[in-house]
Amino acid sequence: MARVLIVDDSPTEIHVLSGMLEKNGHQVDSVDNAEAGIARSKETKPELILMDVVMPGMNGFQATRSISKDPETQHIPIIIVTTKDQETDRVWGMRQGAKDYITKPVNEAELMNKINAALGG
Repeated sequence: MARVLIVDDSPTEIHVLSGMLEKNGHQVDSVDNAEAGIARSKETKPELILMDVVMPGMNGFQATRSISKDPETQHIPIIIVTTKDQETDRVWGMRQGAKDYITKPVNEAELMNKINAALGG
């Protein structure tokens, strides 16, 4: 399956998402802030990134834009995973380069469907 990078400042969210991903056969790596997410995406070239929005420092929208505009990482699909459930947030996230958008609390089946779609499966 895929190597997935989780970018989220909540250890609980990372734990929950990691559990879902590993149970479904994915390899998981995680960082707790947007800047580290950008750096790690360049280092390890994950096949998919799950990006939180609300984090200290740089937010997930900014990190998504940075990753999706960088020729080195622009091929990596990003799914925004956030508590922000307004349509305007979803539209803005997609404009920053995200492939998909899912709100917390995450439904495992929905997440796996979105991951499979983002990976072209």
